[in-house]
Amino acid sequence: MTIPPYLKKGDTIGIVCPSGYMPAENAETCIKTLETWGYRVKVGDTVGAQFHYFSGTDKQRIQDLQKMMNDSSIKAILCARGGYGLSRMIDHIDFQKFKKNPKWIIGFSDVTVLQAHILQHFQIATLHAPMANAFSGDGYQNKYIASLKDALSAVATNYECAAHALNKTGHAAGDLIGGNLSIIAHLIGTHSSYKTRHKILFLEDVGEYLYNIDRMLIQLERAELFKHIKGLIIGGFTEMKDTTIPFGKEVYNIIHDQVKGLKIPICFGFPVSHETENLALKIGLQHELIVAKDGVQLKEIL
Repeated sequence: MTIPPYLKKGDTIGIVCPSGYMPAENAETCIKTLETWGYRVKVGDTVGAQFHYFSGTDKQRIQDLQKMMNDSSIKAILCARGGYGLSRMIDHIDFQKFKKNPKWIIGFSDVTVLQAHILQHFQIATLHAPMANAFSGDGYQNKYIASLKDALSAVATNYECAAHALNKTGHAAGDLIGGNLSIIAHLIGTHSSYKTRHKILFLEDVGEYLYNIDRMLIQLERAELFKHIKGLIIGGFTEMKDTTIPFGKEVYNIIHDQVKGLKIPICFGFPVSHETENLALKIGLQHELIVAKDGVQLKEIL
C-alpha cells in the first residue's frame, strides 16, 4: 500500500467540485480554516461553476480534477462536496502522474467512486473525511474537522465510540475500506468495485428509501462483498425515507437482519456519516477494530 506524503505547513491543498454544484461562498470558511492550519489553498475552476445539477460539464470537471492531480505543487485534493457525477468521469481521468506522485484525495459520498477506483487500481491510500461544506457555520471548530487536520498531519487513527445494542463483539485487523453504500453497490460489476476479502468494511448513507437499503445490502451479499470481510462498521444512515405502505423496520434493524449471520465483529452507530458526525478515515491502511460490550475502538496499525 502506498501512503501519500503527509502534509507540512506551507503545503498546498487544492479544492475541486467533481460532482454536484456548490456555491463558491460555501467554501470560504474552509479556505480560511485551511490557511489558519498553515496550508496554502488553490481553488479549482469548478468551485462555484454550474451546469444544471453539476459543477460544470463533464469535460470541465474532468479537466479541473486532472489539473489538480497532475500539479506536483498540490499535496492534497479536497473535494468540496459530493452529490453525483464522478462515475461519469472516472474512466476519462489519467492517473499516470498521480501514480508517480500520489497525494491525498479527500471526501466522501460520491467521492467513494474515486477512492475505490484508486485503491483497486493503484493501491494508494485516500481519506474519507469532511468536505468544504462541513466547515461552514461553526463546523470548523468541531472534533470531526479536527480529525481531518490530524489525519493530514500524520496523527494515527485512534477512535472510540459507544456500545450499541445491535453490536457483535469481537476483534479484527485488516485494511480499512468503505464509504457510501449506494456508491459501493453502484460500482459492483465495474473495474472500480472494492475487493473486500480480509478487509474491515465501513458503510454509511443518506436520503434513501428503507426498502432500497435492504435491496443494496442484498446486492452486496449476492456479490459476495460480505463473504470474507474481517469486520463491519455501520455508520450513520440518516434522512431515511419510507413508502406509503411502511417497510416495517428501522434502518439499523434492516441492516442487522442482513448481516447478523456474519461471524465477525460488527459495530453500529460509528461516527461516520453525511451529518456532522464524520470522522476522518484512512482508506487502504491497516486498522484494528475492537468491539467490546462497553464500547468500540478503531485504531490504525502502524
